[in-house]
Amino acid sequence: MASATVLPASAPESIRLAAGIIRNGGLVAFPTETVYGLGGDALNPDAVARIFEAKQRPHFDPLIVHIADEAALEALAPLVSARDRRLMEAFWPGPLTLVLPKHARVPDLVTAGLPTVAVRMPSHPVAQALIREAGVPIAAPSANPFGCVSPTCAEHVREGLGDRVDLILDGGPCLIGVESTIVSMAGTWPELLRPGQVTLAELRNIVGPVLRTDGSQATAAPGQLPRHYATRTPMTVLAAPGYRPPVQDGERAGLLAMSARGQRDTPCCAVEVLSPSGDLREAARNLFAALRRLDALALDRLYAEPCEERGLGLAIMDRLRRCAAPLT
Repeated sequence: MASATVLPASAPESIRLAAGIIRNGGLVAFPTETVYGLGGDALNPDAVARIFEAKQRPHFDPLIVHIADEAALEALAPLVSARDRRLMEAFWPGPLTLVLPKHARVPDLVTAGLPTVAVRMPSHPVAQALIREAGVPIAAPSANPFGCVSPTCAEHVREGLGDRVDLILDGGPCLIGVESTIVSMAGTWPELLRPGQVTLAELRNIVGPVLRTDGSQATAAPGQLPRHYATRTPMTVLAAPGYRPPVQDGERAGLLAMSARGQRDTPCCAVEVLSPSGDLREAARNLFAALRRLDALALDRLYAEPCEERGLGLAIMDRLRRCAAPLT
């Protein structure tokens, strides 16, 4: 597969070229603070269809629409409540996606036919510059084949999508490394659909009670399928931190360790340590790149050490469990 053109995102001419591609219905991969996105004009059904085709993404899985300022919401979700705005004021721009009642002009393909649209305002300067220069809201799922490990640098995008994208803006490694928190604001109470860096405790501190999804709204937001963010190599999440991987005789296994402590006396032939000190922010930032490196070794099995499900640990464990889910 041929490779897409990769340009430095720091160059103003790269942003202008990318914006022109977006306006003309093309696809541009670009960095955000979470992961790299595969962007197209959210109000152009043909461009949105190209996103689904490039990712081989099922049409029942909705997309997140990215904006650069709150004024752009009018064209996407005009019914914004005071409660919605409190979350925007607290976390926008940043890694929080809100699911809101949609405007009729938003193509049904973007929302998988749902009456809601997922919107976020990224804080990454390249994403902000691209959206402003393009002058349109940008629909952008992660820039990788559907269901696979998300990309956190331009090289990951090039490896996964090849020539299925018109241009890749290289903005270096992503700062956060896991996808945005998604909260539905369409019901009586806010509901956490996907955990991310913005934690449940932080959300509740702003708006009070926030429910946690039970999985019954599988198509309400991206990243909700049981198996997602998946490696080619089968993976098992260990029962507890420090638990010795049950490596079988003759099995070539890899270990994803949360801290340096997790790699001691391991029977695995390859180890990736997400954070030597066990810092969850560092672990999240390194998660997808470490999974990719282990997956490239053609091992028989991967084992992942769990972390405590608090704060950002909730997001890390969500990604690991979906990665380890069996094929159906």
